[in-house]
Amino acid sequence: MADLALPTGLSRRLHVRSPGIWVILALLILVFAVTAPGFLSQRNITNIGQQSSILLILALPMTLIILTEGLDLSMGALTGLVSMGIALTSSLGYPVPVAILVGLSIGFAGGLFNGVLVAKLQIPPFVGTLGTLGMAQGLAVVMTDGQSIVDIADAIPDFYSARVLGMPAPVLVAVIAYAVTHFLLYRTQFGVAVFALGGNREAWKLAGGHVDRCLIAVYGFAGLMVGIAGFLFTARMSAGHPTASLGMEFDALAAVALGGTSFERGNGWLFGTVLGVLAIGVLRNGLNLLGFASSMQVVSVGLLVLVALFIDGFRRGS
Repeated sequence: MADLALPTGLSRRLHVRSPGIWVILALLILVFAVTAPGFLSQRNITNIGQQSSILLILALPMTLIILTEGLDLSMGALTGLVSMGIALTSSLGYPVPVAILVGLSIGFAGGLFNGVLVAKLQIPPFVGTLGTLGMAQGLAVVMTDGQSIVDIADAIPDFYSARVLGMPAPVLVAVIAYAVTHFLLYRTQFGVAVFALGGNREAWKLAGGHVDRCLIAVYGFAGLMVGIAGFLFTARMSAGHPTASLGMEFDALAAVALGGTSFERGNGWLFGTVLGVLAIGVLRNGLNLLGFASSMQVVSVGLLVLVALFIDGFRRGS
């Protein structure tokens, strides 16, 4: 069970886990600092942090899922469903805490559903979460016949622009999410089980590990994080949109891949995912400033992942 060993040593992490992402992130910042007016302004840097916070909250649990050799294609659709649930509850006059609780419950239920599909029904993660994607997207559209819900409490969008301890509130939420995920992955038996499920599942089972429970817990945790991301997404959009969050799972997967987490063998580094999220945030922001369309941004993110994988592969082969 050699793969169960947790990463040790900062230098080892920097040079072995994800060297390509450091190169790419530095190049992106350098290029946009020269070519995009206002890129290094305080306002724009704050904007990158706020926009990246939602993606980070989705990419962190995606890292755990991939470490178990799983996959979650439903995150974007579930985020939209959570957003619609929060907006609908708020528009009916319920207090904001109740709306948030509804959103968290929807996300958590969706995550548990995915976990049961994968662990109990033995459905491949790609197929199971693809089905959840379709159901969540359909429910979000049916709720209001595809219309957005804009009549929500002012406190929700106000949260997105608020500052707590001098830090933008969404960024603070993302920092807390990272701290919690880091603790779970590197300081608990739950984290050991996550690495074991991807590293050597059969050995973990022979050692008495509960595979089903762990998988359901991982997907349930991901669902809870989707609930948090859905609230921030609603606050950012000042409304509930049934389809605006579609495709977020692609960026989350791209961030995990950029960060050096392997889709096999349970190898990965959580902070690498943070770097991957930052690279995507910088890329999208810089292209926005230069006037590129959103479709070209998606193409660029895909190309970015291929370049990072090439650099890491070239380094390992040299």
